[in-house]
Amino acid sequence: MTHAVAPPIDVAVGILMQPNGDVLLGQRPAGKPYAGYWEFPGGKVEAGEAILDALKREFVEELGIEIVSAEPWCGVEHVYPHAHVRLHFYISREWQGEPQSLEGQAFAWQGSVAVAPLLPATIPLIEFLDMLRYEQ
Repeated sequence: MTHAVAPPIDVAVGILMQPNGDVLLGQRPAGKPYAGYWEFPGGKVEAGEAILDALKREFVEELGIEIVSAEPWCGVEHVYPHAHVRLHFYISREWQGEPQSLEGQAFAWQGSVAVAPLLPATIPLIEFLDMLRYEQ
């Protein structure tokens, strides 16, 4: 008997990086899977939506900021108990506005990441991000 495997859910994820290398992490709100875990902000890509457009929309909805420019960084597939996701990471060094907690989520600028727990799909990226942040 074969089980139909649902295609992965595309998720746009943004890494806001300040000139000093600090990045913004948000905490998942209560009521969502992995509530209380820290992750890079972002959200599901709607049908027919370009990934960068989804990222810009999510950042306006969640944080009230406008992404001016972002470059694709990497893609990661991760299977959680509740969902199979394909994460599309973008790095933005250019945005307008100050992040606000529009969905009641906590967020924090982090140099060396000191918040816990981190969402499992995020952990391997932190190392790569450190290399990227400090090579400039």
